[in-house]
Amino acid sequence: MSAGPLRASPRATPPAAATPPAALPAAGLPPAADAPARLRVGVIGAGRVGAVLGAALAAAGHDVVAAAGLSAASAERAARLLPGVPLLPADDVVAASDLVLLAVPDDTLPGLVAGLAETGTWRRGQLVFHTSGAHGLAVLAPAERAGVLGLALHPAMTFTGAPDDVARLAAAPFGVTSRPEHRVVAEALVLEMGGEPFCVDEADRRLYHAALVTGANHLVTLVAEAADLLRAAGVGAPGRVLGPLLNAALENGLRQGDRALTGPVSRGDVGTVRDHLDTLSERAPAAVPAYVAMAQRTTERALAAGRLRPLEGSPLLDLLQAAADVPR
Repeated sequence: MSAGPLRASPRATPPAAATPPAALPAAGLPPAADAPARLRVGVIGAGRVGAVLGAALAAAGHDVVAAAGLSAASAERAARLLPGVPLLPADDVVAASDLVLLAVPDDTLPGLVAGLAETGTWRRGQLVFHTSGAHGLAVLAPAERAGVLGLALHPAMTFTGAPDDVARLAAAPFGVTSRPEHRVVAEALVLEMGGEPFCVDEADRRLYHAALVTGANHLVTLVAEAADLLRAAGVGAPGRVLGPLLNAALENGLRQGDRALTGPVSRGDVGTVRDHLDTLSERAPAAVPAYVAMAQRTTERALAAGRLRPLEGSPLLDLLQAAADVPR
């Protein structure tokens, strides 16, 4: 879909207790006569994700008026990606903003939203979106009870916090959870940041996030583990060995699914898997549990996909279960 730029709508002047610092105009007031009616954006969590998305919203023409970040790294990142934007306490950021971007750790988000509600900081008519993959709309309920329009917009990509992350947002998928009547607003925001929205139901949000963690975060661990094992085997530049192999495996896996499986499990080579377990137990014992778990799941999927016959898969599963049962 195509969506035009989001416009700020008139709102009542916030109460005196929530008035932002003098350097910042109060959110909701009519914009200056020579400026377009864009949204005043506040970023809470100027980390790798928040600073980049704030920069993307600024590039789309919105006015990033304030940010909050606790660490020195956040301050440095904000200075690079959000130049001239003041770092303020979270409640002052909300008071100054029409649109509030929450980019904080998953476990921090519920307390942050509830705390801002308890202090009366949220204001009717504001927009707020969080970037957590694990949470949907339920975590925003305290803000919504105050009349705030809540959205969950999760960019399904990794961030380094570098300026080129903004360019990488082009066509990046965003998992969107919103109420049906707010879907157009959610999609418009994603499109303005350069992303491509797709819908994730509230009930599916945790499963969606678990899938991404399995495919991306755990992949990094597997790659690092494989590189360490190669170094232990005397390979000085493991990246040169793993690069072509992993790229081909990823492309084939995305295209063919379980049909792309190769290696000893796909052939039912019990002897090779046993040798691997013996060698790892001797030279890299910390790697054994992960190898066993992945080999078990690989065997189960190969059986379900018809890549292995039960006669071939059962001995593998017996061997792997025996290895899993060994105290470590």
